[in-house]
Amino acid sequence: MLQEERFLRIRSLLATFSRLSVERIVQDLAVSRETVRRDLVELEGLGELRRVHGGAVAVKAEPEPPLAVRLVARQREKRAIAKAAVALLQPGQTIFMDAGSTMSICAEEIATLSGMTVITNSLSIALKLAGAGEGRLTGNQTILLGGQIDVKGQATFGDTTLEAIHRYRADIALLSPVGLHAKHGAMSFEHHEATVARAMAEQSQQLVLLADHAKIGQASRVTYARTADIDVVVTDAKARELPGLPGLRKACERVILA
Repeated sequence: MLQEERFLRIRSLLATFSRLSVERIVQDLAVSRETVRRDLVELEGLGELRRVHGGAVAVKAEPEPPLAVRLVARQREKRAIAKAAVALLQPGQTIFMDAGSTMSICAEEIATLSGMTVITNSLSIALKLAGAGEGRLTGNQTILLGGQIDVKGQATFGDTTLEAIHRYRADIALLSPVGLHAKHGAMSFEHHEATVARAMAEQSQQLVLLADHAKIGQASRVTYARTADIDVVVTDAKARELPGLPGLRKACERVILA
């Protein structure tokens, strides 16, 4: 079993039981005690659990702030990232976009283009791309994925959303993770958000991640893409001096500093 698979299983067990013994993890994962101990040390280093005698306990993770709060944070950096990401696009392409503050700004940049087909689970992004509130129609086609509605994230999710994603094949998936770590990949806090992002990545020829410097080197709860599967990372210039950037440069095919 690969380490990331073990990490995912340990996270899932902790989310269910809050406290786990080493023996329970050994039995569940069918690995050695030494392997479990090493995994717990690494997960503790990431702030995902706290080791105790004979096992580990869950550390309460902090979710992302509401979208309204994120929309006003690091706007200059997110705008630069969005412009650099849009420069990678070609007319006639089909694009997946997930929800989030960086993606919302990216949608504003894409709205200035024409000939694109954008498939998204974000209600706000779909409205921006369709020209709502501007009294105009854009030259792009926008497809809003159906499903259950996440009010906080202003996006759809669930089985209906996943089924809809798998009906399409995109040229590029533009996604924005909660955390981007050289070893653990692109990560989300919410499982349902990670599931949507993973499906979009799998249904695309190219995976492009948009992440401002605050996300570089950070880990969250759920991995949806390995660094080996990431084609391009677009971040802002403030990431240049971060300790997490060199690892990303080695692990990913291309890193752009906007």
